[in-house]
Amino acid sequence: MATHTESTTDKGVGLALALSAVAVLGALLMVTDIEAAWGFAGAVLFSALAVVAIHLYWD
Repeated sequence: MATHTESTTDKGVGLALALSAVAVLGALLMVTDIEAAWGFAGAVLFSALAVVAIHLYWD
């Protein structure tokens, strides 16, 4: 008798890891005042996108 198997994808996890890596790079840009502002903005943006990716692709 056939059983139902659930297939999942790791797309959400991979996308979240990639976006988190970009967020960390943005946080590392916080050297001077204007670069700190752009680095913080990038870190917040890409960390939010990482959370969205997990919620979109998580089964």
